[in-house]
Amino acid sequence: MRILVTGGAGFIGSHLCKYLLDQGEKVVCLDNFFTGQAKNIELLLKNKNFSLLKLDVTEPFEIKVDQIYNLACPASPVHYQKNPVQTVRTNVLGAIHCLELSKKLGGIKVLQASTSEVYGDPIVHPQREDYNGNVNPIGPRACYDEGKRCAETLFFDYFREGAIPIKVVRIFNTYGPNMAMNDGRVVSNFIVQALRGEDITMYGNGSQTRSFCYVTDLVRGLVAMMDSDGFTGPVNIGNPGEFSIRELAEKIISITKSKGKIIFSPLPADDPKQRKPDIALAKKCLGWSPEINLDEGLIKTIAYFKTIL
Repeated sequence: MRILVTGGAGFIGSHLCKYLLDQGEKVVCLDNFFTGQAKNIELLLKNKNFSLLKLDVTEPFEIKVDQIYNLACPASPVHYQKNPVQTVRTNVLGAIHCLELSKKLGGIKVLQASTSEVYGDPIVHPQREDYNGNVNPIGPRACYDEGKRCAETLFFDYFREGAIPIKVVRIFNTYGPNMAMNDGRVVSNFIVQALRGEDITMYGNGSQTRSFCYVTDLVRGLVAMMDSDGFTGPVNIGNPGEFSIRELAEKIISITKSKGKIIFSPLPADDPKQRKPDIALAKKCLGWSPEINLDEGLIKTIAYFKTIL
């Protein structure tokens, strides 16, 4: 097949492109390189089955493909808050343009990479797909949270109106090689600071929890969802292992043997206090569950960062 991956030069997108190529597929990567990095796809460009389109999903595009994965959007607060209006445009217009392309091509499968951020600061724990969330629609994170929620709405409205075969995946915290040093997410922040011997900056008191999914596990989940029949989602894809941010910092300090101390800063507005996926639906409908635990994944990720620092 010929498969379009929007945001294909990004952290997750580049891993997805490589996985699909390894499966013998032809891959078209669409990226405007706002947060995507050329080095992420440098080796892929040598593959005759890989092609690159330097385009922005906020503008209409036409290309003949058999499937669409829509991953285009900055995914960390430092990036999506830099230009919040553009973040909303990327989520909303990107979804519309992918869905319209699906229609023009006769209704091909199109997958929306949504996010656990649609649950906001949850009051239900762990989070199941039938939980509608607790999002502040006017807060500084809303451009991303509500942008993704609106993208989900568009996907299901197109599905109801035209029976387009949609797939909606809610991605929980993901980490691994190809994360940018200035990514702004907690795993990359802690690793970079630890490897540089700097103090580890922790927001809040470190008691807030997250669940961390290694990127290759996530990619398997995305492909399993795309390959499923008659299942639209939404479905949670993440690792249900739950760790406090303090525990994460201590693991990274231990692995890197860093001499840095943990220092504390105020918690950002609307930062979720807990986050853990219920993946029962993914297990039942996709036969998917994560395989790589946090310690193993951190060792792999730290090894990657050592090569780029």
